[in-house]
Amino acid sequence: MTSPYQGYLYAYPHKTAYRKLEPRPLLSDVWGSERQDALFGYVHLPFCEMRCGFCNLFTRANPPQEQVRAYLTQLRRQAQEVRSSLATDASFAQLAIGGGTPTYLTAAELTSLFEIVSSAFGDALPLSVETSPATATPDRLAVLAAHGTTRISMGVQSFLDSEARAAGRPQRLTEVQAALAAIRDSRIPVLNVDLIYGIDGQTAQTWQHSLDEALRWRPEELYLYPLYVRPLTGLGRRAATRADWDRDRLALYRQAVVVLTGAGYVQQSMRQFRRSDAPVVQGPDYCCQDDGMIGLGCGARSYTTSLHYSFDYAVSVSEVRAVIDDYLSRPASDFRYAEIGFRLDEVEQRRRWLLKSLLRAEGVDPAAYQARFGTRHEEDFPQLSALAGRGWLDSSLSVLTAEGLAYSDAIGPWLVSGPVREAMQAYVVR
Repeated sequence: MTSPYQGYLYAYPHKTAYRKLEPRPLLSDVWGSERQDALFGYVHLPFCEMRCGFCNLFTRANPPQEQVRAYLTQLRRQAQEVRSSLATDASFAQLAIGGGTPTYLTAAELTSLFEIVSSAFGDALPLSVETSPATATPDRLAVLAAHGTTRISMGVQSFLDSEARAAGRPQRLTEVQAALAAIRDSRIPVLNVDLIYGIDGQTAQTWQHSLDEALRWRPEELYLYPLYVRPLTGLGRRAATRADWDRDRLALYRQAVVVLTGAGYVQQSMRQFRRSDAPVVQGPDYCCQDDGMIGLGCGARSYTTSLHYSFDYAVSVSEVRAVIDDYLSRPASDFRYAEIGFRLDEVEQRRRWLLKSLLRAEGVDPAAYQARFGTRHEEDFPQLSALAGRGWLDSSLSVLTAEGLAYSDAIGPWLVSGPVREAMQAYVVR
């Protein structure tokens, strides 16, 4: 773990560990024995107005209008089939719409999307929606607010046009400012702003400028992402990493921690900072370690206790288009099955629970772990003592130290199991 930046472990296992499920299990069987009283609902829109240079998400830039219409029609079919596969009393605790950029849709299309969301998941729940400076327009935001959106997240990345261009995201500051003003005018309770550090040419002074400009809007949340150069992305095709890049990113991260905590933000993970007086939008209790997730759309994943599943995964422009075309061609009956996924045995379930807890600032709840699995986390994962030896984990082997949080992107990949690592390494990125 010489570099702090091995990879962002936001889900475990990663989709590159998924494989075809043969035979395909029926969703009614997959979910039949699962708790369904506090599910997470997620909808994926794989469209954007542009493909940023750092982006390896499953998305297509500027699709034909007829494809957008066809996607909404197919999404409605999938929602009907998936909902019929769940128990009649299945209920949801939280909802999110991501992408891509959901607000790539017009206001009228967003209204249609919310009809689908309501039919599949219900209403009046905490709801997060992703947007972009170019698409956070008043008419779209009005639709989001009218349908109960409680959180909106926008990737600004930098408040300097030159840095945004260097990251492969051409945008104008005037557009960013107009979008932020429109979001505040919409009175959606929680605004999150994403920023990126480690951009070529970025300095402590320019990073400070972006932090200061973000803080002027008093966002309830800030997510700070270290820049990664990944295969098949715009930056990956033309950029070379610098020898001193790790040092620079780590210095910028430490600078941001000081600035944001000094401004009244509480650090909740390596990436997430939340304003201490930000409103808490209450919904039914949901535990990301245990409760299931239902995903709709061709790039969404779903989680049960022992099976994670999705459609195919791709990064390159041509392969993403092929996956979208395949999704659109499916008969409705195909959506009754899980097709590509990863089965988690009891060991992998323990590891996922650990990782989803350990990489948060509050760390592992030892009593909750033992109640869930009947064992102690430090006994199941004796390698945690090595993290304590480095000063990255406290003496209870439950909570990362400040230095440990800084190395989250090394600790997460280090704790990936051998079988998952082998599956990920065998995957051919396309």
